[in-house]
Amino acid sequence: MGLITQFLTLPVAPVRGTVWVLDQVLLTAEREYYDPEPVREELAALEQQLLDGSITSDEFDSREDELLDRLEWLEANQQRLRTDS
Repeated sequence: MGLITQFLTLPVAPVRGTVWVLDQVLLTAEREYYDPEPVREELAALEQQLLDGSITSDEFDSREDELLDRLEWLEANQQRLRTDS
């Protein structure tokens, strides 16, 4: 930007700064929301429950399918966030 452009747009500088901060907060919140790690931990806990005998293999299969679908969705959104930022 040239000196004249910077001088003319000086009154909107606080707005640009606020918008940038809000974009960063939104990006961070989306990264946390789409984090697949909790689902991976839940899958590990589910496998442990199966090994302990506290759930049946049918319950395990049903819940595992749900978690794997969710994990796939989260990882796709994580990839989208990486390409957008």
